[in-house]
Amino acid sequence: MHLSDEFLHGSIFNWLLLPLLIFVGRTCDVTLATLRNIFLSRNIKKIVPLIGFFEVLLWLIAVSTIIKNLNNVMCYIAFAGGYSMGIFVGIKIESRLALGTQLLRIITTRDCHPLMEALNRENLGVTEIDALGAKGPVKILLTVIKRKDAQHVIELVNKYHPNAFFSMEDVRLANQGIFPGGDSKLEYLKRIFPVF
Repeated sequence: MHLSDEFLHGSIFNWLLLPLLIFVGRTCDVTLATLRNIFLSRNIKKIVPLIGFFEVLLWLIAVSTIIKNLNNVMCYIAFAGGYSMGIFVGIKIESRLALGTQLLRIITTRDCHPLMEALNRENLGVTEIDALGAKGPVKILLTVIKRKDAQHVIELVNKYHPNAFFSMEDVRLANQGIFPGGDSKLEYLKRIFPVF
């Protein structure tokens, strides 16, 4: 037996390195699956087939490795652990990407013009509607924002109307709105890896 054969059949490889490889492979495959599903739900379809290709390729490698090592319980644990970690990593990456648009609905009883002016300074379109609430007349402000800007816009709402009711929901398609300038691909990478 050669040194490499001894290593590949040794206990360190079988009980540590092989499960670690399965864990990493499964983490990557499920991360891609999570991102693929999120991209589909956000109507971002162009990259989905490419993600699907690598997702299935990694899954096949992980499953074939498990089948070759059916007597190794650590491989099963690594496979399941990689699945859980992949979901976690996929959600973290997607939250940093902050893709998509959202509708922000603000309901207030106070004068909303200072808030509208602040939102307009951020290059956000705002629609004001007069309405009747449970306790009398209210103003409803509607604005469609990029998801990456949501936290900043919420801070503006809290600054100008700390007691205002607001809700936010995902928008699959928006047309002819007023939005801040688009992001470059470099900006997406900076949101995923903030140290750069």
